[in-house]
Amino acid sequence: MRLIDALHNGSELLKDAGVEEFELDARLLLENVLNKSRSQLFLARDLKLTDSQVSQYQAFIERRQQREPVAYILGQQEFWSLSFSVSPHVLIPRPETEFLLDQVLSHANKTNFTRGKIVDLCCGSGVIATVLAKETGQDVVAVDISSDALLVSKQNIYRHNVQDQVQLVQGDLLSSFQKINQFSLVVSNPPYVNHIDVTNNLAPEVSDYEPHLALDGGVRGLELIKSIREQLEDVLLPGGELFMEIGADQGQELLLMFTSTTNGLDGFLTVEILKDYAGRDRVVHAIKA
Repeated sequence: MRLIDALHNGSELLKDAGVEEFELDARLLLENVLNKSRSQLFLARDLKLTDSQVSQYQAFIERRQQREPVAYILGQQEFWSLSFSVSPHVLIPRPETEFLLDQVLSHANKTNFTRGKIVDLCCGSGVIATVLAKETGQDVVAVDISSDALLVSKQNIYRHNVQDQVQLVQGDLLSSFQKINQFSLVVSNPPYVNHIDVTNNLAPEVSDYEPHLALDGGVRGLELIKSIREQLEDVLLPGGELFMEIGADQGQELLLMFTSTTNGLDGFLTVEILKDYAGRDRVVHAIKA
């Protein structure tokens, strides 16, 4: 079978299966099988594939027909122009989290990179911790409740040679740490999707394959965020900052949550909701008084 014929057949099968970006996905899978770039694939359109290559490509297409994400099939995902290992134990890194990191690096008080500890909370695959370590040159604590997720994080910090900068901690949010002011910067992509959406309204690639532990934030998607808000009281330094990825419909509730002084909580000095490039609420930025 010629390369061009295999690519066409794969695209048609994915299209019939309801895959939205069927041509792109068919090409990415074939690039991986042949270890070729996009331009190399185009130039080799008449190349005759071996039986082994055809079999591997067909197996990949069959998995994608079942709506398994390409990132899980290939075991990797590009993020921040770097390649990261992923598995069904972690969320696939998304552009929204790149936006979160953009905001941290452009808006954070630079003294908060050095005067206390930096934390990647709910670290998953460790992409945030890895990027922060590389971009700031500082040490980062990466926290997740899932031991399986931390194994993926470990792969990635070694893959990008930041293992001497990133400390992995298994724990339930910030509860593993002493109640002393020690953190100057907390960055988090917590579970923030409401339970009904997780179980009923997400694409099959997400609902059937990505870990619900990393998605489900409870009835309104705010349960873990409320816990983080409460725990920050005891561990964040005065003037310390939080940058957290949020849902597009959660901005106003979180603005109130972080400015409120009820239930014995101190209000944050500055709280702002940063909108993404599509104009949607995407990041809450809070500075402790």
